[in-house]
Amino acid sequence: MSAMTPNPNICRLVYAIAIALALTTPCVAQQPVEQVVQSANRFLSTLSDTQRSKVIYDFNDSTQRARWSNFPTGFVPRGGMSLKQMSATQKAAALDLMRIVLSSRGYEKVSQIRMADDDFKTNGSKRGPRGGGGPPPNGNGGPPQNGQGGPPSNGRPGGGPPRFDSNNMFGSDLYYISFLGKPSTTAPWILQFGGHHLALNITIIGSKGIMTPSLTGAQPAMFKVDGKTIRPLGPESDEAFDLLQSLDAKQRSQAILNYKVADLVLGPGQDGKQISPEGLKVSAMTDKQRAMLLQLIAEWAGIMNDAMASARMAQLKSDLNDTWFAWSGATDSQPGTNITAYYRIQGPHLVIEYAPQSDEPANHVHTIYRDPTNDYGQGDIEK
Repeated sequence: MSAMTPNPNICRLVYAIAIALALTTPCVAQQPVEQVVQSANRFLSTLSDTQRSKVIYDFNDSTQRARWSNFPTGFVPRGGMSLKQMSATQKAAALDLMRIVLSSRGYEKVSQIRMADDDFKTNGSKRGPRGGGGPPPNGNGGPPQNGQGGPPSNGRPGGGPPRFDSNNMFGSDLYYISFLGKPSTTAPWILQFGGHHLALNITIIGSKGIMTPSLTGAQPAMFKVDGKTIRPLGPESDEAFDLLQSLDAKQRSQAILNYKVADLVLGPGQDGKQISPEGLKVSAMTDKQRAMLLQLIAEWAGIMNDAMASARMAQLKSDLNDTWFAWSGATDSQPGTNITAYYRIQGPHLVIEYAPQSDEPANHVHTIYRDPTNDYGQGDIEK
């Protein structure tokens, strides 16, 4: 054999060693932020230049940042690109991104909110005068009656009457995706996904994922699919009611407010608004009640993927003694249905509100999730 001719036995040996090393050398696991950025870029790569220019905004675009609402997109247009406007490949890539950035439970919740909009599109007109999709008196379903203010009279951050587009009202495909800044593992950027009863504002800063402010809601808040009852915000209702029921007489007297809160106080258009905590301070709760409250908080904080949510939950757990729980409205509930009362959880880095709407209190719900110190990641950016 020529000196220049490779020895086949040696070649086979080298190949076998390479395979063995490949099988035994541990892979370096991707960090969650790397997975999110790669998935975001995969979605963007499916778009044309024109489409991409409509989806990506400047990070400091304050108009787009605040362009979220509980209204259908036919009343309050969103920026970006809707699932309806996408090809099958683009839609699959967009939803894959949401699966990666959210937890499995968070993605299920978002999917159920979208499913509720399909149900409303089909059956909404059977539910009475509001069922046809007419706008509520304001963006959140009614003016607050507690003297603490509320959203603009139409629920749009910029004011003016809501626009109306009958072709862009209800359905699971009328949810929009947009980016403020380009996906990055170092520079901050924001992923927005939302439509009717949904507004996720997810700021990625390095390894952090900050999902405040975000709105989740549903109408109907209880419906059937293939004979199975779906309640997108069922745990938010049931766990809060269980916590209320666990309170003793003294605790209840502090937690239950002596006035009615008709709607979200810190809903759309209320960025930067401050409110004072009320109700029962968590330091006065038992260990079991504190654990119940943490589980309830996780219904919002746990929408993000597990790695990013764990850091957030650790922060909120450390704040627990300075957190408050307040309740306004009915203190009874039928098993398997949603409560008709408002409640609020408020701490140094947290405001959660659950607000049934006046037209169908058990079947039309808005909730808000905020961090008054870090909405849109501003607190982290300014550090």
